[in-house]
Amino acid sequence: MSFLELSLYEITKYFLTPVLLLIIAMFVFAFFALGMFVMELWQRLNAGRRGLEFPSCLDAYRQQKAACSFEELELFILKRLEPFRIVSRAAPMLGLVATMIPMGPALLSLTEGNTRNVSENLVVAFSAVITALLAASITFVILTVRRRWLLTELHDLNREM
Repeated sequence: MSFLELSLYEITKYFLTPVLLLIIAMFVFAFFALGMFVMELWQRLNAGRRGLEFPSCLDAYRQQKAACSFEELELFILKRLEPFRIVSRAAPMLGLVATMIPMGPALLSLTEGNTRNVSENLVVAFSAVITALLAASITFVILTVRRRWLLTELHDLNREM
């Protein structure tokens, strides 16, 4: 290998641990958010069965601020949904990075006939991408449903304003 290729290889090895830690953090965030989402869904369904209206977070935000415009409410919605959007988009990219980094050593081990090292690197690679895709899928579903809920609330508030 040339100096440039060897340098790139050495640099990428240092990114595996931070990328894996980010994927784990996103996975934990996704499951925490899923728990909160299921609880909110249950509360919304219970309120609907009782003929009550679920308390609007936009209405509470509007009452906190003295003069709250429509644009401020839209910004509030974007801020609430931003973590879900970031995780649902960044997790697959990080999963790909975490897959590709161990593939280099796995391929080198394959040429040397070291099947144990190949399997260890492949386990890391595929576990990382599966975990990242699960985190992205969960947060994408939450993002989609929450966006609909918040935009419905915004539409209702807009009629009142």
